[in-house]
Amino acid sequence: MLKIENLDVRYGGIHAIRGISLEVPVGKIVTLIGANGAGKSSILRSVAGLVKNKTGSISWKGKNILGLLPEEILMSGVALCPEGRRIFPHLTILENLKLGGYSRKDKSGLEESIERAFKLFPRLKERAWQKGGTLSGGEQQMLALARALMSDPELIMMDEPSLGLAPILVQEVFEIILEINREGKTILLVEQNAFGALSVADYAYVLEVGSIKLEGTGRELLKDRRVIDAYLGG
Repeated sequence: MLKIENLDVRYGGIHAIRGISLEVPVGKIVTLIGANGAGKSSILRSVAGLVKNKTGSISWKGKNILGLLPEEILMSGVALCPEGRRIFPHLTILENLKLGGYSRKDKSGLEESIERAFKLFPRLKERAWQKGGTLSGGEQQMLALARALMSDPELIMMDEPSLGLAPILVQEVFEIILEINREGKTILLVEQNAFGALSVADYAYVLEVGSIKLEGTGRELLKDRRVIDAYLGG
C-alpha cells in the first residue's frame, strides 16, 4: 500500500500541496482529479522522488520513502509514466523499452516484460524497429506506458495518459489502464478527463489548490452534483 500523510510541497514561494493525506490500496486504481494547478502532478512527482522541498510522510509497503532517490524508489517497485510521453524520439520502440528496464538484472525477466508489453500493445510489436519520434500521438502514449511497465513495478503512476489524444484513442487508453490493473498492477492515476478517470477508479480524490476537497469511490463521485457541475460539464 502507498500511504501519504500530511504531505506539504513548496516551489519557492508557491505552496503547491497543503498537508494532504491519501491511500492507494494494493491492487486498486485510485485517481486524482482537479483543475490545472491543483497539485495533482506534484503528488506523483513527490512519490517518485522528483520533488526536493517537501515534508510529511510517504510510505510504500510500510517503509517511509520520502527521502529516497528516484532510482531507489523505482527499485522498490514504484514507476512513473510522466505527462507528455517523454519517449526517446531517436531510438526505436524496442530500444525505448529496453531503457525502461535498465534497472533489471534478470535478462530473462526483461525479455518476458518486452513480450508482455507487445501483447498489451500489439501495434508496438508491429513497429518494434520504428523510431519513437515517427509514431502517432496515440502510439507514443502506448510506448510511454509500456516503457513504464518495463521495470515490472508493483505500483505504476500515470500522469495524464489521455492528454491530447483523439476521443477514440482516449477510450482505448482507459481500456488499457483496466487491463494493466487486471494483470495485478496497482495504479495511481492523474487525469483531466474526469469522467474516464472516475469510470475506471476504485477510489478517487478531488484536489483544489493543493488540498483534497472531496473523496469517495469513483461511482459515488460520478453522481456527486459538485463533481458533475465542476468537472463533468453539468
